[in-house]
Amino acid sequence: MSQVIAEDEEQVEPIGQVRIVYLGPVEPHWDLQSIWGDEEAIEAFKERIIARLVLLPPHDPQFRRNRERVNRDGEREAILVEWDLGFPEEPPATEAAEA
Repeated sequence: MSQVIAEDEEQVEPIGQVRIVYLGPVEPHWDLQSIWGDEEAIEAFKERIIARLVLLPPHDPQFRRNRERVNRDGEREAILVEWDLGFPEEPPATEAAEA
């Protein structure tokens, strides 16, 4: 039964999209931009996300954990999350091994 629930969650239509942009080493580090969607839902999401990222540059070890939390929050709330860190990211280890 848990598989049925997971499949239903995947079929939820997104209600919006945000872009999270790394601004650089000087605070504020992050800019959260609304691409489209319900403004109230996006603003509430942005407030929670900025609380997770406020003092974390991408090279901070805590950033990886918080980034995954942000992505999960987006999935749970049906908001697409796009990241722009200003530099190319390393592919996950499984993709690197296949290349």
